Amino acid sequence: MASSKGEIGNPIRGGVAVAELEKLSVEQLKAVKEQTDLEVNLLQDSLNNIRTATTRLDLASTALHDLSLRPQGKKMLVPLTASLYVAGTLDDADKVLVDVGTGYFIEILLGAIRDAIIASPSGAAPTP
Repeated sequence: MASSKGEIGNPIRGGVAVAELEKLSVEQLKAVKEQTDLEVNLLQDSLNNIRTATTRLDLASTALHDLSLRPQGKKMLVPLTASLYVAGTLDDADKVLVDVGTGYFIEILLGAIRDAIIASPSGAAPTP
């Protein structure tokens, strides 16, 4: 027979059945709360990282689209860091350098990058 505590068909919340939570001491409940808070913070950090990556992808997509519209020989400012730019001239708008981390760059055709961005889950690439 089922009791009012809900032993049959216990809903599961966070991997712990509700009936099991009712049996825990105050100290154990505090430990469960702390663990849950840690998991929530981890998920929040992950969500923030995803939002940051999505924003960077959107900015890169817009920059690539704008670059593809510029004529060869166009004078422009080239970013070296987030706050340092140098004067440059657009030589070939069909090739771009992609930072792959740890100081390494790869020269890739603009069309290949555009296809990769369009194939991304966010679908952030603007259509030229």
